[in-house]
Amino acid sequence: MNNSYLIPANAKKSMLLFGVFNNVDAIIFGIGVGISFLLMMFLPVDNFWVAIAAITPGLICAFLILPVPNYHNVRTVIKNAWEFYTTRQKYVWKGWCFKSEETDKK
Repeated sequence: MNNSYLIPANAKKSMLLFGVFNNVDAIIFGIGVGISFLLMMFLPVDNFWVAIAAITPGLICAFLILPVPNYHNVRTVIKNAWEFYTTRQKYVWKGWCFKSEETDKK
């Protein structure tokens, strides 16, 4: 192969926990589950709605680290959507010509 090295598609999976999660994802999930355990210990979970409220932080954090195709996880999808809608988008029309003689003066 002419002394070339082909990098495998899953080369970065070894840097992730369980091949899916990075350190921030593990911290978010751990904090959410920890808060849920604390709420279940201190709240009376005899009532259905109180039990649901107690496990909600863990469920929300699990949803945020859920893997999504073409992105890392739901958290990165939300971050990218937020950046897209809150930053100014600049689309410069160059016309039908590929090469333009004029340069942007702005």
